[in-house]
Amino acid sequence: MKIAFFSDVHANLPALEAVLQDMEQRQPDMIYCLGDLVGYNVWVNEVVELIRRHRIPTIAGNYDEGVGLNSGDCGCAYKTEEDKARGNKSIAFTNGVINSGNRAYLRQLPRHIRVDFQPKEGEKLRILLVHGSPRKINEYLFEDRPEKSLLRIMDEAAADVMLFGHTHKPFHRRLQAEDSEAPKYKHAINLGSVGKPKDGDTRACYVLLELDEHSTAREPDSIKVDFIRVPYDVERAARAVEESPLPNEFADMLRKAY
Repeated sequence: MKIAFFSDVHANLPALEAVLQDMEQRQPDMIYCLGDLVGYNVWVNEVVELIRRHRIPTIAGNYDEGVGLNSGDCGCAYKTEEDKARGNKSIAFTNGVINSGNRAYLRQLPRHIRVDFQPKEGEKLRILLVHGSPRKINEYLFEDRPEKSLLRIMDEAAADVMLFGHTHKPFHRRLQAEDSEAPKYKHAINLGSVGKPKDGDTRACYVLLELDEHSTAREPDSIKVDFIRVPYDVERAARAVEESPLPNEFADMLRKAY
């Protein structure tokens, strides 16, 4: 079974269209979106409506939560006053263009999804989908997070496989959990970003998770994780920013993926 997961579209319609087209070719059995559909680009309603038309199960990101509540706060941890000022312009623009039906959709999105995979024999594999972390919608889980901290978060959330986004930087970490009977492994998977990558690679990013009847937390290689990078028309997305009231710096971020 192949399951596709993606996150952090951020109103980038060309990137989302390219990813969905790539998925159509790969034919995953299921598709899930881990939130942040809006913010930082102009195709606010178009992105939400494309997700809705495809009936993709979706959880709320922090940006979706802010816009769903018609708030001026996206829950983003901006590092400088300049970043904060640009962020304020972004959420003001997004709140100004989104229609009432799409705002209601964002407001009603669930905060997490659980997917339990039961092989014919063996233990159930507990899969958890969150945006930031199980503890907080806007908590950043970076790749350098101490192993004990990640294990504690996943233990408390009863997750063997945890998929998340928010940082826009993809990674997969296998973590060996303490177990008196036999080694058990947990998988922490950051999906990266479809519409606003920050890892120096301008291509959209999503994850294909492959499971079969032998997949188990006891065997780390029985759970296959592939990061799929999809080229899209970055220049079209950057120009759309520059032709809008949004700060031009967002266009530069798309062109350089930072």
